Order: sequence, then C-alpha cells, then structure tokens
Amino acid sequence: MDPAYKSAEEKLEDPLRDSYYEDTPEEAARKAKLTRKILFKLDFRIVPILAILFLCSFLDRTNVGNAKILGLEKDIKINDHQYAIGLAAFYATYIFSELPSNLIIKRVSPKIWLPFLTAIWGIITMCLGFVKGFGSFVGVRALLGIAEGGLLPGMVLYLSHFYQRSELALRIGVFYTAASLSGAFGGLLARGLNEIGPRGGLAGWRWILIIEGLLTFVCGVISFFILPNDIESAGFLKREEKAFARQRLLRDAPINELGERISHHDEKLDWAEVRRGIFNVQVWLTACAYFAILSGLYSFGLFLPTIINNLKFAKNPNEAQLWTVIPYAVATVVTVVVAFVSDHLGLRGVVMLFTLPICIIGYAVISVSHNPHVQYGMTFMMASGMYSSVPCILGWNSNNSAGHYKRATTSALQLMIANSGGFVASFTYQTKEAPQFHKSHTIILGLLCAAWVLVLVNVLWCWKINRDKANGKYAQFENSGDDRDPQFKMVL
Repeated sequence: MDPAYKSAEEKLEDPLRDSYYEDTPEEAARKAKLTRKILFKLDFRIVPILAILFLCSFLDRTNVGNAKILGLEKDIKINDHQYAIGLAAFYATYIFSELPSNLIIKRVSPKIWLPFLTAIWGIITMCLGFVKGFGSFVGVRALLGIAEGGLLPGMVLYLSHFYQRSELALRIGVFYTAASLSGAFGGLLARGLNEIGPRGGLAGWRWILIIEGLLTFVCGVISFFILPNDIESAGFLKREEKAFARQRLLRDAPINELGERISHHDEKLDWAEVRRGIFNVQVWLTACAYFAILSGLYSFGLFLPTIINNLKFAKNPNEAQLWTVIPYAVATVVTVVVAFVSDHLGLRGVVMLFTLPICIIGYAVISVSHNPHVQYGMTFMMASGMYSSVPCILGWNSNNSAGHYKRATTSALQLMIANSGGFVASFTYQTKEAPQFHKSHTIILGLLCAAWVLVLVNVLWCWKINRDKANGKYAQFENSGDDRDPQFKMVL
C-alpha cells in the first residue's frame, strides 16, 4: 500500500516509491511537467557554461595550428620536428593528469576545480604568446597539458550528477559541439587577431595566443560564480524541484543489500572500485576506439589550416583560416542531431556504427584524390563523422559504470588512453607529405577502421552481459549496489 506521506514533496523524495505506487494520470502529468522544467533549468544554467569552458579548451590546444602558418616556426626558429615535439609534450602531460584530477574533484568540489583549471590554463596560454625558442615552447605546452587534462573527464563526471543515463549523450553532444565550433570560431578569431600585429613588438600570431588566453581566464573566473556543485546547491531550482531531481538520479542508481539506492554523496574512496574500473573490458574497448578517433580529430584540428593552405585553395594563409570555418560549422549541426538521436534511441555504440563510416569514406577519398575541390569537400565528411561519434563514446562508458569512483576511474582512464592519440596527431602530418598528405590520411583511415571494429566488439560484449544477466549468471551480484547487479542493463 501507499504509505501515509505527510506531503506531496515527501512522495517525490522517496526513490523507491515507483515500485509500490502507481501514478494517477494527474500525478504522471505533473511529474512530466516537473521533469521538463528541471531539465530546462539545468540545460540553461549548466550546459552552456560547460560548452564555453570546453570551447576555450579546444581553442587553446589547437590555436598553435593557426599560429604555425602565420609565422610561429620562423619567429622562434624551430623546424617541423621540433614543432611536433612541442605538440607531443602537451599530450604527454595531458593524459597523466586526467585520472588524478577525476579522483580529487569530489574532495575539492567541481565548482572550484573546473573554473580553477580553466583560469590556470588561460594564463599559461598567454605565456605561450611570449615564447622565444624551442625550450620555452615545449615547456609551456607541457604545463598547458597538465592544466587542461582534468577538464573533459571532470565535466562528464559532473554532468552524471545532474542527468539520468538516458539524457547524457545529448548534453555531452551540446557541449562537445564547442570542439567543432572552436575550429570555426578559432579560424575567424585568428584571422582578426593576426591583424593586430605587429603591435608592441609582437607578431600577429603572438596576439592570437595572448588574447585567447586572456578570454579563457575571464571565462574561468565567471564560471566559478555560476556553476553549482550539485543538485542541493543549485539555487535556481525550487525545493520541490530539488526533491524530484534527487529522485530522478536515484532511480538510475543501483540498490544495495539493504534495499537502499546509493547516492554518490554517500560513497567513500574505495580502491577496489578503482581497480574494478581499471580492469573493466568495456573501458579498454571504448578507450582504444576513442584513441583512434582522437588521432584523427586532433590531427584534423591541428593541421586543417595547413592542409587547406597547401591545396592552394585559398590565396594566402589568412584566407585559408576562413576556409577552415565551414567544415566545422557543418560538423557542429551533425553532432547535435546525432546526440539527440542517440539519447532518443537509448543507443551509443550502435549509432557509432553508422557515424564512423562517414569519416572513413572522407579519408578514403581524400587520400587518393588530386582535385582540391574534392579534397576540400571530403573535409566536411571527415569532421562530421569524427565529431558526431565523440558524444556517443563519452556517454557510453559513463552509462555503463555505476558508482562514483568506478565511473570516475573509467571516465578518466578512457580519456588517458584516448588522448594518447595526440602523439599520433603530432607526428602524422609532416610538411614533406604536402600537398597530398597521402600517407598521413591513410594512417588515420586505418585507425578509424579499427575504431569501427572495436565499437562493434563492445556492442556485442554489452549484449552478452545483458543476456547473461537475464539468464541468471550475475545472480550473486543482486543488490550489490553497482553495475554488476542483474537489474542494471548495459547500454548498447
């Protein structure tokens, strides 16, 4: 029977209520309306801020690609190989800062940690505008990697404390469009900022780094005053909305042996959960697939200006910056549409089996074509296929991990492995390969084909786990309070 609640709000606060209480049509309609209101407020107050921070992140890691064709190498007297070492230094420190950052974010609090990281790397980006030689270039890029490494895994983990599993891909997709927008916006911004120089004894490419770093610092400071730590501290939600938002999240949480839903607030650091995350089959399959995708995505962001410039499609480097904008703009729209479809269908890997072939075809054609117009057209497919796949793979891993510290571990480990693709990106597109870059394109093509196979294997693995759970093979984990529970279904 329905217990005697003192108020409607107490009904909303009971996470197990749905198991013994059937909603009236009026109650169901009220809850649906409340859900829409809560999601609108969260989407309006949180996702845009994360999108801006991620825009700054991608802008500050790829703006050296714009600076490169505007005189960076010549002014600080480095060659292509030394430039690639500087790029690799960023990724070396970036990947090793992700897991520690995700393990401490709960202790420090997201409201402090995410804005702090943003402000720090903004300052470091400004310093990049003053480098004088190879040593300072590598050193500053390495520091930039340390500061930026914790942002993306931290944001994915942060979003999982506000949204249900079925809602994550669209939100990740929205803020990840900032990555593609950074290419479009970065090209336009670089084109404008380059006109500042030479002023104050500084070349135009230096002003690109200085101004973009300053903008990042300001965004980091502003985000501190806007982002809430969690549902409880979200001042824009009313009391009833907070109660219902808590219930929605607990509905996604596993049940322990006492029949209680486990909130991430109640969890203590458990190294067994960290180990379980590290030795999880799914995380290695998705991480390796993501590694292949990011190898293409990072090389695309770093070298698209160079590729277009070498095609002689543009009259000069400044015009080449403008031609980089359009492929990114198209990829932005495609990414949001794919993320929406992924959430609507409740599928992640299955959707990627259809998005990855788009960029595979793009790389296959551009690697053999000698027509500049065809090559430029393929950049649209390359960008759209890669960028639209990322929200699915980011949300997929988080969807299939239950428990704060296991999810924190798998999210960070996935990104640590995947961001090693930055090393591939740093050394793949070399000047001697210009203007066709046949070998470079072929390398990325092979990696993307491997990613498709790995995604397929993980889909089949998740399907097998669900089948085994249905057949009672996970019965010993019933009420375990984690993703091994037979009631916890893996997202395909």
